[in-house]
Amino acid sequence: MNHTPRTRTAVGCTLLVTALGAGVTACGSDGNPLSAKPYDAAGVISFNAPTDAGKRADPDKPLEITANSDDGRITDVTAQDSTGRYVAGELAADGSRWHSTAPLAAGDHYTVTVSTEDDDGAPGRKVLSFDTSRPTNKKRLNVTFGPDAGEYGVGQPITAQLDQEVKDKTERAVVESALRVQSTPAVQGSWYWVDDKELHYRPKVYWPTHTTVTVHSNLDGIKIGDRLWGGPSKSLTITTGDRVEAVTDAAAHRMTVFKNGVAIKALPVTTGKPGFETRNGVKVILAKQYFVRMRSTTVGIAAGTRDSYDLPVYWATRVTWSGEFVHAAPWSVGSQGSANVSHGCTGMSTANAEWFFNAVREGDIVRVVNSMGDPMEPFGNGFGDWNVDWNKWRKGSALTGDAMNTPSEANQVRLQPAAL
Repeated sequence: MNHTPRTRTAVGCTLLVTALGAGVTACGSDGNPLSAKPYDAAGVISFNAPTDAGKRADPDKPLEITANSDDGRITDVTAQDSTGRYVAGELAADGSRWHSTAPLAAGDHYTVTVSTEDDDGAPGRKVLSFDTSRPTNKKRLNVTFGPDAGEYGVGQPITAQLDQEVKDKTERAVVESALRVQSTPAVQGSWYWVDDKELHYRPKVYWPTHTTVTVHSNLDGIKIGDRLWGGPSKSLTITTGDRVEAVTDAAAHRMTVFKNGVAIKALPVTTGKPGFETRNGVKVILAKQYFVRMRSTTVGIAAGTRDSYDLPVYWATRVTWSGEFVHAAPWSVGSQGSANVSHGCTGMSTANAEWFFNAVREGDIVRVVNSMGDPMEPFGNGFGDWNVDWNKWRKGSALTGDAMNTPSEANQVRLQPAAL
């Protein structure tokens, strides 16, 4: 919706009232031309979409409304489709023309309200409606949002999975601009194109506690590119709980768990030994599993070798898809708090692992510091999104950056049961 305010003086109306005599007004009951009942503006404007029954407008063409300069000017235009989506547009400074600047949806019904005024300031109005034609032999781009609805930790990103590749920057901008994220309370955030078929959304910093986040797509029926149109999608709502963050100092062999900024428990731990160092950086809890059978063969360690293992593991909290967990490791209790002896996981006593398992949820934060391991991958091995600087993150948007990210080897990580 566009509106160009017009500054008008009351002098002209006052003089007209005087000329007509006391008690007679040409400007409405209160002497203001805007208070008069709007006249029918049908003869003032021209419209480029067919309004006859059975005829449909081409959604590829912009909507255009022009004013007859002899009869008045356009002051405002509101165009909405059947779902309530507004059509962005521009109104000429002199009120002579309005045109849409956003694509119309195919196979949809539109209602357009045009407001005008004549040279004396009297208001006019016309409500028009039209239908757009449906795309033929076109691909439909469908979007699936994640995670599942529910309550998560403050580190949980929103994901958008596309069922068609979108490589062109202009087409990416159309897609991204239609993916709407709203939160209460409101926070600054942005989408990042992980690759041609996946986007992640996160705030500049973690979500506030007890936030409601809703994401939906306005792509249905919108033209994205040549022979590619948006399809329907299901909206998603998640909430966040308390801010729970576990900070593991690999050099001190200790994990400190914070809740809403207050340390609530310190746990002796063991992390990855030389050659199997635990990844540094921020990770997000992906899942919790009471029991996992961990085998060294799943992480490339041959059975029967010195470092091989095949063990039942309990109270396992997953932080990477490649097999890094926080879990019970009763076999290494003697080293917990004093040495790093694991194959990359964070091990603790059974009682402490059970406490941790029950204290956290998916989306909570696990941050590792002072490890000799590699940095956590930003994408492809869980949610390493928070390891990307905010300025770099914004460059991954088609609306604020280049958004032409190339999938790296980190995006090709495959699910592994455990690293131990």
